[in-house]
Amino acid sequence: MELWKMWFEAVTQLRPACIRQRTFCWMVICLLGLCIRTELAGVTSFVRALGLDPFLYKRLLHLFHSPALKLDTLTEVWTRWCADSLPACTVGAYRVWITDGIKAPKEGRKMPAVKKLHQESANNSKPEFIFGHSFQCISLLIQTAQGFVAAVPLAARICEGVVWSNRDKRTQLDRVVTLFLSLTDALGLPVVLVADAYYATRKVILPLLAAGHHLVTRARKNAVAYELAPRPKQSRRGRPRLYGKRIRLRDLFCAAGTFTSVPSPVYDDKNVVLEFRCIDLLWRPVGRLVRFVLVRHPHRGSMILMASDITMDPLDIIILYGYRFKIEVGFRQALHVVGAYAYHFWMAAMIPIRRVSGNQYMHHNSDRYRQMVRRKLAAYHNYVQLGCIAQGLLQYLAITARPTVWKLFHSWLRTMRTELPPSELVVAHALRDSLPEFLAVGPGDRILAEFLRQKVLTRSDSYDKSHHARAA
Repeated sequence: MELWKMWFEAVTQLRPACIRQRTFCWMVICLLGLCIRTELAGVTSFVRALGLDPFLYKRLLHLFHSPALKLDTLTEVWTRWCADSLPACTVGAYRVWITDGIKAPKEGRKMPAVKKLHQESANNSKPEFIFGHSFQCISLLIQTAQGFVAAVPLAARICEGVVWSNRDKRTQLDRVVTLFLSLTDALGLPVVLVADAYYATRKVILPLLAAGHHLVTRARKNAVAYELAPRPKQSRRGRPRLYGKRIRLRDLFCAAGTFTSVPSPVYDDKNVVLEFRCIDLLWRPVGRLVRFVLVRHPHRGSMILMASDITMDPLDIIILYGYRFKIEVGFRQALHVVGAYAYHFWMAAMIPIRRVSGNQYMHHNSDRYRQMVRRKLAAYHNYVQLGCIAQGLLQYLAITARPTVWKLFHSWLRTMRTELPPSELVVAHALRDSLPEFLAVGPGDRILAEFLRQKVLTRSDSYDKSHHARAA
């Protein structure tokens, strides 16, 4: 019961995102379903996991389409709560966030923003092209006093697939930067954003620098940079020369005696010594000095890292980029445990998409049709945002109530390391087993407690109903 008390205390902080109390109660029902369900069958799994009456299925669907649930406010409140309640990983005065993209397969021909997407992967079992939604996600990197590190999802949005105007020239990178700045404005703190080589562009770096943030990323192997131009002994007419000698960064790996050997600071690297070289050069896309860190790893090969902050320690840059993989671990849990992307919302009035289609252009359609598409996209975003919150709540319980979670985990794992925070799967099992006991007492909110007693069945109630139905 202790876990559910902590869970409800955190969820009550999301109340400002709902216009009405009833909307908040239904949102709590959806978060309950996301945290304890055992299958990923969309909203249907909420009904089965909580023992809801079947006619409540449409009520749950309506919540995701309802304007009473304010997505922007929900995201802002969730970001603030994470910043205040979770042990954030910091570098100096900067919080550390991670961003990356994920492609959610969707085969519906009447789903807005579904398009043909290319998957870059070394895994042969993954198809090269799929149909689906392309999301851009932002996560907060947390680190406990014991050294446990995880990526807590803050927000995820569909950043391509629909073009509202032929004059709209924004790219996917422009949209993810807009999402990032909206979250940092709500937080009011400087952030270091960690990303892969796809985000190493001026479209990302310049807006971040203008807002007081920085980027740590990986540079491509064919990247070039420039030394500062030497100052002339005598002044000449015109603008002074800015760029000096042109340098191919991969050629710097051949320079002997310029690398420093240190024990690897990357997490899970034991008895590993790597070599690095730090150099500040002008990078033409941004027109300013950028710190490059060339790394030689005995097992992972060579890599060129880049940071927009030239005062950052090169070892910190290596550590932060090593943590970038934590968002990939979060994606795996979101897909296979929480089901944050397991929505199935079709638009009956939509013009079916073709199997070879790309972006869907809306400027030729009527205002009513455009409004219906916006409503459906908002439903997708509401569902995914609640999935991010559910996953974050499971991670919060894992690091703050670790002994209690392991005590309530009445199942088996081949390798149980109870000295470490459990995974989202273990926390979901613990919540599922202790839910009937908590519902018998109810949360502190009287209205919410009465609502849950009316809608959610305990296991004994569900068994009695099914037993009487079979007997009849």
